Amino acid sequence: MSGENFPSVWTRPQRAKRETPSLSRDQIVAVARELLDADGIDALSMRKLGTRLNAGATSLYTHVSNKDELIELVVDQVYGEVEVPAVENGDWRAAATRCAHSLRETFLRHPWIVSVLGASGVAYLGPNLMRMSEDLLGVFEQGGFDLPSADRSMSTLIAYVIGIATAEAAWLTTVARSGRSEEEWVRQLLPAAEQAVQPYPRLRKLYAAQAAEEPGATREDGFDLGLASVLDGLEARLGRPGRESGNP
Repeated sequence: MSGENFPSVWTRPQRAKRETPSLSRDQIVAVARELLDADGIDALSMRKLGTRLNAGATSLYTHVSNKDELIELVVDQVYGEVEVPAVENGDWRAAATRCAHSLRETFLRHPWIVSVLGASGVAYLGPNLMRMSEDLLGVFEQGGFDLPSADRSMSTLIAYVIGIATAEAAWLTTVARSGRSEEEWVRQLLPAAEQAVQPYPRLRKLYAAQAAEEPGATREDGFDLGLASVLDGLEARLGRPGRESGNP
């Protein structure tokens, strides 16, 4: 098996386990996530992980072949934090909204994740992501979407959350590196921003209106507005002829 290349940790057969392994896969993944949360994606290496675990390379490579496989495992563990609530009283939008908020909050707790989502192997084969997908498909089905439409609607919702969370995670990472609070960072940038928008009347008006607002609340309000717009659009397509074939 050593000479084979597998596209994902989820497609590689598990190596035979020793009867009394000194280190479990769960331990490795948990410590890798701690490193990523503390220092970001660039700080993670197999050598640093081994040092933190007080383990040699052989113990690590019993469970993962390389850093890419390790990241796949950590990404799926993070997806395990996402809540997909049950639909109550037929209100599928409430369930989808709560799931979207849970996904965004999960990404913001682990901001490094947005930098690896497009390069984390066959992430959709991870058990936690599969569980989330299965449950979210059920939410849309209970809203009246057939399964193909539920799949496209789920993809649209997740794409919106990832897009917003990617920008937010980058912003919050920059703020964290500054050593200041978000409010302090914005106040420091404000004079330069106000100067930069002087030739642009629309932007100048927006900046003036937002100057007194709390940055976190502004981000939250923006997310809610966009999310409602996405769900409005998906709901409007219910019952339209030709939606299964992707016709407008």
